[in-house]
Amino acid sequence: MAGWLFDSSNGPRHCLIGRWIFLRALAGIYFSAFFSLLYQIKGLIGPQGILPAQRYLSEVARMMGPLRYWYAPTLFWLSTNSHWLMATMWIGLLASILAFLNLWPRLCFFICFVCFLSFVAAAGDFSSYQSDGMLLEAGFLTCFFAPPGLRPGWAWSHPPARASLFLLLWEWFRIYFESGLVKLLSGDRQWRDFTAMDEYYQNSPLPTWIGWWVEHLPHWFHAFMTGGTLFLELGVVLLLFFSKRGRLVCFLIVTPWELGVILTGNYAFLNYLVLALGFLLLDNRILQRCARGICRRWLPAPLKKVLASIVSVPIQADPDDHLGEPSRSVGAHFKALRVALSAVVLGWIAYNTTAELINMPFRTVSLPDTPIRALDPFRISNQYGLFAVMTRGRYEIEFQGSDDNLSWIEYPFRYKPQALNERPRIYAPYQPRFDWNLWFASLGDWEQNQIVPLTQERLLDNDPDVLELFRSNPFAQTPPRYVRAVLWQYWFTSIREKGTTGNWWRRQLLGQYSPTLSRGADGKFEAIAWPGTLPRHE
Repeated sequence: MAGWLFDSSNGPRHCLIGRWIFLRALAGIYFSAFFSLLYQIKGLIGPQGILPAQRYLSEVARMMGPLRYWYAPTLFWLSTNSHWLMATMWIGLLASILAFLNLWPRLCFFICFVCFLSFVAAAGDFSSYQSDGMLLEAGFLTCFFAPPGLRPGWAWSHPPARASLFLLLWEWFRIYFESGLVKLLSGDRQWRDFTAMDEYYQNSPLPTWIGWWVEHLPHWFHAFMTGGTLFLELGVVLLLFFSKRGRLVCFLIVTPWELGVILTGNYAFLNYLVLALGFLLLDNRILQRCARGICRRWLPAPLKKVLASIVSVPIQADPDDHLGEPSRSVGAHFKALRVALSAVVLGWIAYNTTAELINMPFRTVSLPDTPIRALDPFRISNQYGLFAVMTRGRYEIEFQGSDDNLSWIEYPFRYKPQALNERPRIYAPYQPRFDWNLWFASLGDWEQNQIVPLTQERLLDNDPDVLELFRSNPFAQTPPRYVRAVLWQYWFTSIREKGTTGNWWRRQLLGQYSPTLSRGADGKFEAIAWPGTLPRHE
């Protein structure tokens, strides 16, 4: 039984094209994640960043002692200087390129996993997104799912182990199904009265210009999308457990749905990862037929031959595709050890994810949680739940500097809505973590979101790494004497208002969000003005 589940030599060969597509897509997603961090990591967690990794790891070491390396599994224990942070991201980026080119994929995906985990484990609030957990879980499982060898090609003699294939599909299923469950279990009235999507496009973290137009569609459309979301997440995805035809129907429904989400909201690589996992629903024959249809209808003759050669997977195994295997005795012992290790690790993940799913609707069910807590630091067996409660307004934090505490100049953001006439753009899969975190911070207060006053301190120093997170520095010559953060409420303009003014947004100032900071005579930061009571915002 263990060999049937965990040994790749006994694995299914019907998914080789789907595996090839998924691995190329996952490599591209890793590339986008590391590429995004190359421009942000120093400002986020560098020595002079907003949340320095050194400060966080020192606190972990003080509290956890010898368990520090398990609690925070990161290469940044070696060093937290800017050069090492950047080197780790470059290593991950290079590994993602090699994985995309199908060069030693299993090793390269492991390197990608370690490098990305290193950031997530040391970044605190800047790595608290569910999408990070999704990528780490899929990335870790891929270390078992990807074929071995330097240049494996289709790796016909090394199909994926059944357990690794199932757990990747299980992750895909849970992302949807658990998100549907939390919508019902949260008690949010908007999901019950079908108004959840009425202002969703406006209030999402980073809206797009397509979302602006969709927002202006009538209520019946948004009510239909609300019901459709619940039906898809709680119903359609159950087709995973049916026949190949059922899986194909499921794929044909969820794929355009995810494309719609990508076009109407910037959720970094989240939706791209879900799309990539979806290709594992399809078997070789379906994908071959699709590729041939594309060849006949859309591609010029030279490209037809290239694509045809790529998808021409043999139907029977090649008996000569076993050259270079180790001797029987050594190979048998190594294989037994590998299967045993896979059984323990993948079985552990299967238990954790199943237990967490059961505990969502049945909180009174008592299941051992020690295995779950033990793996928490690695983010490889997660519980998901997207949009459990819909935000009821759009709020934006804006940093402002001044030399006289009277005239204030705003710091322009790279990605967040700010200028009223600036069209919302599509950035995904690029992930601007600073802008994202400010969206979450705007829904609470500054005392719960210390990244805001910490950013103010860095702006008072004119720190170049943090200033790279902004579009430009209005105090390029000398740093400001005072920095504050204010809170605005934003709305999409109406179609008529946009036609008249050219503005995509309108806004209203709600008040000061955090204390006004300055440097005292002793060089220490001091608060010279405190925020008043802000209107309720959530």
